[in-house]
Amino acid sequence: MTDLIRREPNSPIVFGVAGGTASGKTTVARTILEAVGASQVAYMPHDAYYRDQPKLSFEERSQLNYDHPNSLETRLMVKHIQQLLQGKAVQVPVYDFTTHRRTDQTVLVEPAPIILVDGILIFTKRRLRELMDIKVYVDTDADVRFIRRLQRDMEERGRSLPSVVAQYLETVRPMHLKFVEPSKRFADV
Repeated sequence: MTDLIRREPNSPIVFGVAGGTASGKTTVARTILEAVGASQVAYMPHDAYYRDQPKLSFEERSQLNYDHPNSLETRLMVKHIQQLLQGKAVQVPVYDFTTHRRTDQTVLVEPAPIILVDGILIFTKRRLRELMDIKVYVDTDADVRFIRRLQRDMEERGRSLPSVVAQYLETVRPMHLKFVEPSKRFADV
């Protein structure tokens, strides 16, 4: 947060919201958007930067570990945030969780006084962390997160109960313990 003091006047503030899967990051992000007004915020969800795997079949993509830092194209996100800080608009990828692919569409994100970044793994990469002026970690009980994820993935992403449970046990929980939980030490709040 001391970077806020050293910032150029009128320079955007980069606000990072991290936490485990289904911890409430998006709710916190929406609250910020509503409080300051959407026109004041450039919203950058890390989920949009999942790597596209067009050469893999749907079945192969379904088996990938999406909870590892290498599953995301964080360098592209860093580049996009740097461009926003320079006052340039960016084209953010659109990721389709039902197909595990990026779509052909992008979302135009215009520069704004606040750049709001959210994602489970945003504090794990030093270069991304260094761009953030304020870092918040949403710490929610594991049982609550699992139930929320189960509901979300079945209702919004067309997943089956067995597939969500298997993914949680095989990758989500182990990666949370290995990467997400330890990254909360980088949070300001």
